[in-house]
Amino acid sequence: STMADNSSIEWTQSTWNPVTGCSKISQGCKNCYAERMACRLKAMGMARYQNGFTVTLHEDLLDLPLRWREPRLIFVNSMSDLFHEDVPEEFICAVFRTMRKCPRHTFQVLTKRSVRLRNMSGRLPWPPNVWMGVTVEDQSVVERVCDLAATPAAIRFLSCEPLLGPLARLPLGGIGWVIVGGESGPRARSMREEWVLDIRQQCLAAGVPFFFKQWGGTRRRASGRMLEGRTYDAMPIRDTARTLMVR
Repeated sequence: STMADNSSIEWTQSTWNPVTGCSKISQGCKNCYAERMACRLKAMGMARYQNGFTVTLHEDLLDLPLRWREPRLIFVNSMSDLFHEDVPEEFICAVFRTMRKCPRHTFQVLTKRSVRLRNMSGRLPWPPNVWMGVTVEDQSVVERVCDLAATPAAIRFLSCEPLLGPLARLPLGGIGWVIVGGESGPRARSMREEWVLDIRQQCLAAGVPFFFKQWGGTRRRASGRMLEGRTYDAMPIRDTARTLMVR
């Protein structure tokens, strides 16, 4: 299915997009990759993208992970934000119910809309196979980490991508994983090595797994993902029955 292709995202295996489309809410959204992709897919005549990047619910895809037999690491809504204000609460709950019915899979949910996440958190059925993350692209949105920490997710993670500035004193209590990456694409804003090294150091000090995804830039593949001569691929430990914190 075109909605479940093997992912090219380094930290996941598959994507599941019961929602497509989004809107911009902070600096990290400026050169949105999903928006570019959705416009391209619309131009190619893909039925699921006939609305372009307008928030669209795909009810027929709600049960898709149930059909995947082999355990997978699944990124939820790579083409949207599950907690977007135009996604009804009942639909979000339905996504969580599906994740609960699939303990063999591990689901990664990432949002920039942490206030809604926090407000809804007590009404969601949180199974142990759901990792919940927020995007933290610069210091101005660090409050999202506190919203995330208030949820009972088994693993809480931060995606510092596109990293647009330094992140001093990240509140890493209760955080189980940090991903860092530079922006890629035609108008990519640059990321400084010292920002990355500082986050790596904070993770090391707090015992949090650190994953360096990419330098980014206009030629993402060429710039690669080596940091000081090595790659950083640490992840929380997955086990299909339960999720364990790495310490």
